[in-house]
Amino acid sequence: MLGPVILAASRSDRMRRLVSAAPVTKPVVDRFIPGETVDQIVPIIRELTDQGLELTMDVVGEDITTPAQAEAARDAYLELIDRLKPLELGTRAEMSVKLSMFGQALEGGHELALANVRPVVEAAAEIGTTVTLDAEDHTTLDSMFAIHEELRKDFPQTGCVIQAYLFRTEADARRLADSGSRVRLVKGAYKEPAEVAYQQRHEIDKAYVRILRTLMEGEGYPMIGSHDPRLISIGQELARTAGRKLDEYEFQMLYGIRGDEHLRLAAEGHRMRVYTAYGTDWYGYFMRRLAEKPANLRFFARSMVSKG
Repeated sequence: MLGPVILAASRSDRMRRLVSAAPVTKPVVDRFIPGETVDQIVPIIRELTDQGLELTMDVVGEDITTPAQAEAARDAYLELIDRLKPLELGTRAEMSVKLSMFGQALEGGHELALANVRPVVEAAAEIGTTVTLDAEDHTTLDSMFAIHEELRKDFPQTGCVIQAYLFRTEADARRLADSGSRVRLVKGAYKEPAEVAYQQRHEIDKAYVRILRTLMEGEGYPMIGSHDPRLISIGQELARTAGRKLDEYEFQMLYGIRGDEHLRLAAEGHRMRVYTAYGTDWYGYFMRRLAEKPANLRFFARSMVSKG
């Protein structure tokens, strides 16, 4: 049960300094985060889309403490969209945003986050693409869903993320499926208390399947966010049972994890979108990747030993 320990460490300034200073860290981080600047990430976008893959882009960074930092996050996404425009990729390259980056946790955070994210959604629509609102810890979700609903009034293609390990998610999924939303379903990557979330892997997996069935049978566009081979197979079967065509749902996986599977699914005609993060404030994102899967942690540990 190392996952909760790692997630707790993701909030520790002391651990942040320790991990960031370790010589081995950068090459391991590069596996999951292929660049720090938009100049570095544009060639990655070209490479992946040339392989028949689609992308959702995340400018990493969550520890926002001032409105100026939130505005800087907004501007970073606007810069990315400006660089995407000449590539003419349309929805093959969308954006994922965490509202914490846009000031959600600050005083008046709900209104601030909405004001900052709206220009990003508008700019994305202007180049023919869209934005998905990432889910964070359970205390932020009512605000996220309210912002999602508000944005969809003018930009109905705006997506959101739901997390299978939360008890509330089955009800959220029914509401979103009925409204025709674009919805990414993930297992969940934050440390949540037993009062609000399943704690055992088998319980989370069963909830994931129940929720995915609801999405597939609904009116929206399901996005299967998982690297689990069994859940991928179940997702394909649920899509067939629901009578969905290959372009009526998609798979999403993280950059740096199961790259061969990305290409296999794309070669079979599936929409396969790679969640690709970049930026300098990578610590929280990196630690959640370690917590999600023991193999990621083993990879990091072996790298530390071999470089020691």
